[in-house]
Amino acid sequence: MKSFDVPVHYRSPLITAIKQRRKAADKMKKDFAPTVLELGSLQIILARHFGFCYGVENAIEIAFRAVAENPGKRVYLLSEMIHNPGVNADLQALGVHFIMDTGGKLLMDWDELGSEDIVIIPAFGTTLEMEQRLREKGIEPTRYETTCPFVEKVWNRAEKIGNEGYTIIVHGKPKHEETRATFSHSKANTATVVVKDMEQAQHLAKFITGELGADRFYEDFKDQYSEGFDVARDLQRIGVVNQTTMLASETQAISDYLKQAIIKHYRLQDADTASRFADTRDTLCYATNDNQSAVQGMLEADADLAIVIGGYNSSNTSHLVELCEQRLPTYFIKDEHCLLSGTAIRHFDLHAHIEKETQNYLPVHQPLKIMITSGASCPDALVERVIERLAELTGNTVQLQMALDTWGVGAAD
Repeated sequence: MKSFDVPVHYRSPLITAIKQRRKAADKMKKDFAPTVLELGSLQIILARHFGFCYGVENAIEIAFRAVAENPGKRVYLLSEMIHNPGVNADLQALGVHFIMDTGGKLLMDWDELGSEDIVIIPAFGTTLEMEQRLREKGIEPTRYETTCPFVEKVWNRAEKIGNEGYTIIVHGKPKHEETRATFSHSKANTATVVVKDMEQAQHLAKFITGELGADRFYEDFKDQYSEGFDVARDLQRIGVVNQTTMLASETQAISDYLKQAIIKHYRLQDADTASRFADTRDTLCYATNDNQSAVQGMLEADADLAIVIGGYNSSNTSHLVELCEQRLPTYFIKDEHCLLSGTAIRHFDLHAHIEKETQNYLPVHQPLKIMITSGASCPDALVERVIERLAELTGNTVQLQMALDTWGVGAAD
């Protein structure tokens, strides 16, 4: 796989050594067992796969190159390039400005943009409507486009089956940048509707079967369907794609549920299913699949708690948190500074959507076993700093240094 030129301070000697050794021993990536670091009274159980993915490294390389290639020019990001506050802050420190926030709200006057300005398209992609607005300004959006190839794969799949006469059902978060972009690209070719979860998918099935009337659909799925959507016509033949960072098991369950609703309603035999339900196969990206599978493998081990590192608005990271929460106490943190002390941690509550502080999060027994993973937009260096902080808080700094020597990376920076 291609290697990318990303700032060295995002790399970690320890994590790089671990990943390289695991890759050499498991080239086909079939082993999802975690890596265990024995640090005296602290045991770190590290997920097999985590951190920067292909799409994120590609986006970082392009964004930093855009700055380097355009001295003296104004450089803008359409919105957050990736959902990592540290990376976005680094770009802002270089003078990059954001045009919109992650919800699509303008942070500046659109009229300020001119044809000489540089605009970077984020890894989530953007809508066809926004591309047109940029071109009307004399700005070519593809010049520094960091759209993830796996997002584009979803767009291509949606276009293909849309052109074959299927309506597209997008499993995604309706307000997420990627889902907004996928919705835009899909509705240019066919009728499209977004479902955010299984509950909405089950509700949609009632319109497929006619259990609920069309008028209710337009109210219940407000702002989630394409213009001119006809319930009676557009739910007869469907195919499911997804926001690439969704929970794989949920996307599959939604697809299976809607497929069965179609089969039952139209009394289809197996051979006839394709006439009503498109085979979209899996449109989840490889990194999301690997990271989620690695968390499942990690959770087979015994541990006291889990720490998941990433941006609080990161979709793929939030699903790793959800998986861990099913098994043990889980803390979603953005960096090592959230580890306030051996008794206090600052973390994000996914359900209340707030950052809060929890006391006495570390058990007092030994050895203390902590699982760690991170989202696809989290630098490996950040994971190493969290491990260093945990070693410091538990009195295992010397043991960490010994582990670094074992992995052949020398002293920690």
